[in-house]
Amino acid sequence: MADDFSQRPPGRQADEAIVPLTGERGNNDKKKGGWKDKKNTIKKSFKVKSNDEKKTEDLAELKKEMKMDEHRIPLEELCAAYETDIERGLTSAQAEKVLARDGLNALSPPRTTPEWVKFCKNLFGGFALLLWVGALLCYVAHTVDAMTLEHPSKDNLYLGIVLMTVVIITGCFQYFQERKSSQIMESFKNLVPTFALIIRDGEKRQIPSANLVVGDIVEVKGGDRIPADIRIIRAHGFKVDNSSLTGESEPQTRTNEQSEDEPLEARNLAFFSTNAVEGTATGVVVNTGDRTVMGRIAHLASDLDSGKTPIAREIEHFIHIITAVAVFLGVTFFIIAFILGYHWLTAVVFLIGIIVANVPEGLIATVTVCLTLTAKRMAQRNCLVKNLEAVETLGSTSTICSDKTGTLTQNRQI
Repeated sequence: MADDFSQRPPGRQADEAIVPLTGERGNNDKKKGGWKDKKNTIKKSFKVKSNDEKKTEDLAELKKEMKMDEHRIPLEELCAAYETDIERGLTSAQAEKVLARDGLNALSPPRTTPEWVKFCKNLFGGFALLLWVGALLCYVAHTVDAMTLEHPSKDNLYLGIVLMTVVIITGCFQYFQERKSSQIMESFKNLVPTFALIIRDGEKRQIPSANLVVGDIVEVKGGDRIPADIRIIRAHGFKVDNSSLTGESEPQTRTNEQSEDEPLEARNLAFFSTNAVEGTATGVVVNTGDRTVMGRIAHLASDLDSGKTPIAREIEHFIHIITAVAVFLGVTFFIIAFILGYHWLTAVVFLIGIIVANVPEGLIATVTVCLTLTAKRMAQRNCLVKNLEAVETLGSTSTICSDKTGTLTQNRQI
C-alpha cells in the first residue's frame, strides 16, 4: 500500500518534503551556488503540494459521502426497488425486516470519554500534576528527616497532606461541575420525543422517528422536523429550512420535480434534521440514520480533535517555567549545601524544600473558584458552560464572526 503523504503529521511532512537531489543537475546547481535557493524553493513547493493534496482528498471524500442518485431515479422504479406502494406504504412485516437489517433511524453517538478518564484528567492533569509532585517531595523530605533526626519536624508531612487535599477537592469539584453540565445537555435530547406520521399497511399511524425504515411513506407539514431523507411524492406549497445543512438562510421550495443533479440542490429531496417551514408534503424514505446526508457529514466531523484552550496552554507554559526555576534553584542550593560541608541527606532536604517552596499551592484552587463563579453568573443568563476552561476563552473573545445564516443556534443573528 502506498504511503499517504498528506496524512502524516505536519512535522514529518516538512522533514520528508525536503528531498536531496543527486546526479548531474544537482551538482551543477551546487557549483553555480544556487543550490541553497533551489533547496528552499523545493521545500516550499513540497509543503504547498502536501497541503493542497490534503484539501483535495478531504474534498473528494466529502463529495464521495454526498454521492446519491435517489433524486434522479423515476419514482415508480424507486418504489419498486424499495418494494413499497405510494398509497399503502410498506407492510408491518416488511418494515420489521428492513428495521432488523438497517437498524434504528438515529445517528450513532460520537465517541465519548469514559467518566473515569475525565475524573483522572481533572485530578492529575495540568497544574494538579505539579502539586502532586510537590506533595510527593514533601513526603520524601519527611521520610529523610525521620531517618536522620531523633525528633523530626512534621512540617513537611503536614504540607504534603495540605497539597493532596487541595488537589483532590479542586479536582472533584471541577469534575462534578462539568458532569452536571453534561447531564443537563443530555436531558435536552430527550425533552421532546420526535414522532413521524406514516402510511403503513394502508393506514396512517404515528410512530417514533427512530422506527422509520427505507420505503416508508411519510407525511410532513409546516413546523415538523424532517425525520429522514425523503424523496418528495407530492407537495403543496412545501418549503424547508436547510440552513443547518447548506447554509441557505431563505426557505427552499420542495416539489416532486427533479431540477438539479447535485443532491443538496435537488428540489425533490428533503433531508433529515432540517425543518419544514410551511405547506405539506408526502415522501418516501430513501435513507435513515447514519446513511442520511446529515449522518454522513456528522461522520466526517467526528474525526476532528478539539485543541487545548488558551488557559490550558498558558497553564502548561507556566508549569514549564515554574519547574525549570524550581529545579535550578533546588540544584543550586543542593550544591552550595554540599560544598559547605552539610551531610548529603541534609542537602537533599534543602533541595526538596526549595522546589516545594516554588510551587504556588493556592493557584489551582483560585483559578477553579474564579471560573466556577463566572460559570454560575453565565448560567443565570441562560448560558450553560460545559467546560470551565471555556469560560476564560469566551472572556478573551473580542469579535464574533458569523456568516449570512447566523448559525448561532436558531438561524437568527444576535
